[in-house]
Amino acid sequence: MRGVTRAWFVFLLVFLFPGLLPTPSAWAQIATAELNGRVTDESGAVLPGATVTVTQTATGLVRTVVTESTGTYLISNLPTGPYRLEVMLQGFRTYVQTGIVLQVGATPTINAVLALGALEEAVTVEAAAPLVDVRSAGISNVVEQERIVELPLQGRQVTDLLVISGAAVQTGSVSSRGFPGGVNISVAGGLPTGVGYTLDGAVHNNPQQNTNLPLPFPDALQEFRVATSGLSAQNGVHSGAAVNAITKSGTNRFSGNAFEFLRDHRFNAISPFAAKDPDGKPQDDGLKRSQFGGTLGGPIVKDKLFFFGAYQGTVLRCGRRSSTTR
Repeated sequence: MRGVTRAWFVFLLVFLFPGLLPTPSAWAQIATAELNGRVTDESGAVLPGATVTVTQTATGLVRTVVTESTGTYLISNLPTGPYRLEVMLQGFRTYVQTGIVLQVGATPTINAVLALGALEEAVTVEAAAPLVDVRSAGISNVVEQERIVELPLQGRQVTDLLVISGAAVQTGSVSSRGFPGGVNISVAGGLPTGVGYTLDGAVHNNPQQNTNLPLPFPDALQEFRVATSGLSAQNGVHSGAAVNAITKSGTNRFSGNAFEFLRDHRFNAISPFAAKDPDGKPQDDGLKRSQFGGTLGGPIVKDKLFFFGAYQGTVLRCGRRSSTTR
């Protein structure tokens, strides 16, 4: 009996809450961000041995490194989200920068200048200017969660937003043998099958047609990055472009939403070519289409363990079909 209980527990973890399980770092490198920079004093001299600490304000995640002999630091595999940067060194004032937001696949550079003074004194900087990425040679664009949710989408297909990244055009949908939501997108004149897709760091291409597998619906997707040129080695295999998407995750704050999108034949105009009843009344198509669902996320153990779940259902009913009459 105890073995059966343990088996059911493992089943729930793997299939219902996959975000709770640790994932290999190789999978996570594409789905995360990194932060780098140099620490100097007011004269421009490098400061080795300074302690650099970044804290994700939404989950309490803390990462700490020490600057090298050249005064540089590098913190990789950081989950996306808002961060607070703190730099400390004996004999200097503490440098604090807030308002840092790391996006998927980003490698921004943040340099810190420490002033002489007591360690208890702090110089706080609020990040207002956009972060500068000088480590990546490629061209890419990030579509944030706000645009994913607010921009109009036919059928709430997130793939329709890929074309707003620039140099991309949709050449059609996949055949009936493919997965629903698959699209053929050509980037900068490349092959429609030359776009590589990753979701949360894992390959997300349909191996049969080399197009995308279905992406999460807008409310469950955090953001995605479309790299159109200068792809790095981690985006190998596909020559056209790379789409790097990540789903939402839980934080220290309970949050969620509920939604429903409705289309009904009573709100639509009847086609002038629609068939007519025996009494001469035009027939409508009887369409009833409803997309509904919601999301919920929050902490299980504060600063340590979180959950996030999302659901979307679609109900489609279509009665009599309109037809062309002569």
